[in-house]
Amino acid sequence: MIIVTIPTPNVTITKQENPQESHIYGFTEFHLIPRDVGGIFMFYNKDEELLFVGKARKLRPRIKKHFEDSVSVIKAHRDEVAKIEVCVIENPVYREIYETFIINDRKAKYNEDKVFFR
Repeated sequence: MIIVTIPTPNVTITKQENPQESHIYGFTEFHLIPRDVGGIFMFYNKDEELLFVGKARKLRPRIKKHFEDSVSVIKAHRDEVAKIEVCVIENPVYREIYETFIINDRKAKYNEDKVFFR
């Protein structure tokens, strides 16, 4: 049996209702997400329901693409995202394992690939 322990997030940012300073998509602390490191990210709604899990070689640019890209899986649900958690994981094999495990263990709402629970 393989036991997978979900890593503790390195960064957690929350969407602001009325941000007073410069912000990206309502997240005033977007700059805290590492730019040039790999890892996994999780999008949550205001009720703490897991919406989407993804992985990236470069976290900040990949997360930004989900808010800008017209082909993103969550493009119709961007307004639901209220919290982003980021776990730095440099090893690409570990990123793949964690992403697949979290999608299925926590039943991510908008992940379409790698789903075994439906």
